[in-house]
Amino acid sequence: MKLRPAPATEGSELSMVGDVSVNRRQFMRYGFNAASGVLAATLGALGFASILLPPSGGGGGDSAVLYWAKGREDEAWYGAKHLQPMMKSDFEAEAAASNVGMSGAQGVWNGLPVIVNYVPHSQNAATPVSDNSPRFQEMAGYDIGGNYVGHATEYLLGNPDVFDPNNNLVMSFARCTHLCCIPGWQLVSNSFTDDNWTPGGGDDGGSKMFCICHSSRFDPTAIEVNRNANRSTGASFEYLGIRRAGGPAPVGLPIIPIIMNGDTIEASTDYTGWLTYCD
Repeated sequence: MKLRPAPATEGSELSMVGDVSVNRRQFMRYGFNAASGVLAATLGALGFASILLPPSGGGGGDSAVLYWAKGREDEAWYGAKHLQPMMKSDFEAEAAASNVGMSGAQGVWNGLPVIVNYVPHSQNAATPVSDNSPRFQEMAGYDIGGNYVGHATEYLLGNPDVFDPNNNLVMSFARCTHLCCIPGWQLVSNSFTDDNWTPGGGDDGGSKMFCICHSSRFDPTAIEVNRNANRSTGASFEYLGIRRAGGPAPVGLPIIPIIMNGDTIEASTDYTGWLTYCD
């Protein structure tokens, strides 16, 4: 399936999985809906503004993924790059200072909050699986009721453009599947965000994406098939995502396909059937 850039016109429809479709105006507003009230009430000392993303992209074109460090310019490793395009080499340089070779950054893409994680998959994939040797793990996925949804390996056989582990990068939609708050990569320091890694997609070990609102955790290295539903209509849909490791979130976060433009990280609007779960 050929990846294509985001539509350029206001009323054009985006490609979706299943029967759901949204136009560009709807697409832009999903990144900034009613959950902002939840965030404002719960973020406390970290500050609502520090991770609140704007209702529209900060320039650079619809495909561009931009760093978002507002309120964290002095503490985030990418703070000086706020609203600049994300570069893979930046992630590689930051990962070199990590015990396990991982790095991550908050971002904004098409007005939506995203998180990009670097995982040294290509360096570790041929070695035995062991603690602190992170790589992407393709796993079986289950819905909130414990019903088998599908296996990531099978999904990728039919949809290879959704995710390429050899890029060493994964981008997730940063709206928690619990109450649509915005989780983060190392926005806070606790055992779930420690600089270590344990295989299996469980809740032990660090290197998790953590949602400060209600403590949901997500493992960016554990790739699985998820099933979720539109909160307004109940319509269900399946998507490739990263695993929910713990906390009240029922399922994992959707993966957004990355397109590499040289060293620049861009993304595709294909496979956006998951977009309506925060509607």
